[in-house]
Amino acid sequence: MLRWLFAPLLWLPLLAAAQCELRGRVRGPAGPIPFASIALVGKPGGTSADEQGRFVLKDVPCGAVRISISAVGYTPLLAVPRTDAADLVLRLEPTITELEEVVVTGTLKEVSRSESPVPIEVITPKLFRRNPSPALFDAIGMVNGVRPQVNCSVCATGDIHINGMEGPYTMVLIDGMPIVSGLSTVYGLSGIPLGLIERVEVMKGPGSSLYGSEAMGGIINVITKDPALAPRLTADAFTTGWNEVNLDAGVRLGRVDGRVQDLFGASAFWYDDPRDRNSDGFTDLALSKRLSLFNKLSFRRPERRAASLAARYVREDRWGGQMNWTPAFQGSDSIYGESVLTDRVELIGQYQLPIKPKVLAQLSFNRHFQDSYYGTTRYTADQRILFGQAYWLQRLGPRHEATVGAAYRFTYYDDNTPATAAAQRLPLPGLFVQDEWRFADAQTLLLGYRMDHDRVHGLVHSPRLAYKFAPSGRWAVRGSFGTGFRVVNLFTEDHAALTGARKCSSPRSCGLSVRSTERSTWFASGPGSEIHSASMARSSTIGSATASSPITMPIPIASSTPTSTATAFRRVRRSLPKRA
Repeated sequence: MLRWLFAPLLWLPLLAAAQCELRGRVRGPAGPIPFASIALVGKPGGTSADEQGRFVLKDVPCGAVRISISAVGYTPLLAVPRTDAADLVLRLEPTITELEEVVVTGTLKEVSRSESPVPIEVITPKLFRRNPSPALFDAIGMVNGVRPQVNCSVCATGDIHINGMEGPYTMVLIDGMPIVSGLSTVYGLSGIPLGLIERVEVMKGPGSSLYGSEAMGGIINVITKDPALAPRLTADAFTTGWNEVNLDAGVRLGRVDGRVQDLFGASAFWYDDPRDRNSDGFTDLALSKRLSLFNKLSFRRPERRAASLAARYVREDRWGGQMNWTPAFQGSDSIYGESVLTDRVELIGQYQLPIKPKVLAQLSFNRHFQDSYYGTTRYTADQRILFGQAYWLQRLGPRHEATVGAAYRFTYYDDNTPATAAAQRLPLPGLFVQDEWRFADAQTLLLGYRMDHDRVHGLVHSPRLAYKFAPSGRWAVRGSFGTGFRVVNLFTEDHAALTGARKCSSPRSCGLSVRSTERSTWFASGPGSEIHSASMARSSTIGSATASSPITMPIPIASSTPTSTATAFRRVRRSLPKRA
């Protein structure tokens, strides 16, 4: 009899352990908050909302439960909803203080800008919208110490100078990959659509200890938008008083099985109105027709591990010259004109390995083809760069973190000039290590070292030292020292180079910019009789001051008989138009 009286009590633990699901949405003043974190108070684990702010919290006690909701940029919330709520909406308010910017260029890992031991300048899309520009080349000049420079007044090509160093010493990255380099430093900068840029990070001073060749004057890292966080549809258009027309559009496509997000963008630029306001007979601004297509996939993985794949295609046709020049005069000597056709493809991918230490693998490939005429001189070139690297981030203590990585860069280059009798194939493997140590509350020390191997010059060493002292949150003092190098790039937009003036005397003179020589040869760089030396530089930076010492390489004038520099210069000068 007693057994039947106490039988209902045996069911009480089972009833108490009944589990339910809590469903709802997380919203803010501007709409859904994607990827917010939801967890039971006092219990391990939890869940994350999707891109629409929806979430499902499983295995929770039925009835009223106490949960915490948090998201980056919003004030955390404690709520006690019921599991049987029909339409649960949890609202978060933005934090009163402005969200601090996160940067990655200085140390290869995400860190707040104020905590970075290396000074980083950040340009956001807000600045782009306030100062409309059809290309990154024009917009980047708003950063102090960064100066876009037009090198050719006829075809309007240019590069970006940092701290006074020439454009070839500036490395331009897209999502951390050295996509815009070599041949494309001149023509590839104009094809990056501003509407798909999340932010631009600018680091001044040598960065070869992490990024290798070309990171001497500084680094410009163009970070594109995350497809999961990008708006569903964006459009931007503007025109200028010179009848320049620029169109940018972006669309985030629907998700594929809930784990893949796709962002597609297109940019078009059109300027076809020759003008000569200074009455010199030449176009004041090169005419251009440009189309750029961009597509980026991001993959949602456990523990927010990174995985993305992006591709970009750029085609541009530009010309400049005498006002009565038309494409029919291309390559002729009756009316002077310069035309440049650029065809470019880029691929960028990254993948974080599914292991406990954070190991990130990155891969990029770009092919740049150019078909151009400078007066009667035709210049065609084909460049392909394959780059891959993997690095491991390991925390050694609460204030101590190390980065170890390996990189490999392979460059293929061929053109129709006397300087390239056969296609060049240049491998450049390297190893790098970095140690960041915050040995006091207000002091951080960063040590870096990189070793690359060139098949001609052997090992190339690139050390770096950075120190940060921040006694308060209001101000900080940063100082850094480092060395950099760059691989000699036979391509140049200087017109005299097309005559053979840059032909190398030996394979050693076409190697890295790390060895000095006993002599140098000067040559004309284009219309206007400006003279440059074929030189390389090794750069060191302390704080914001940059010092460079040229290491000159012999690039003699090509000639079948002994010819003096002055005679060769006069020959080059006669072969160029009188005005440009």
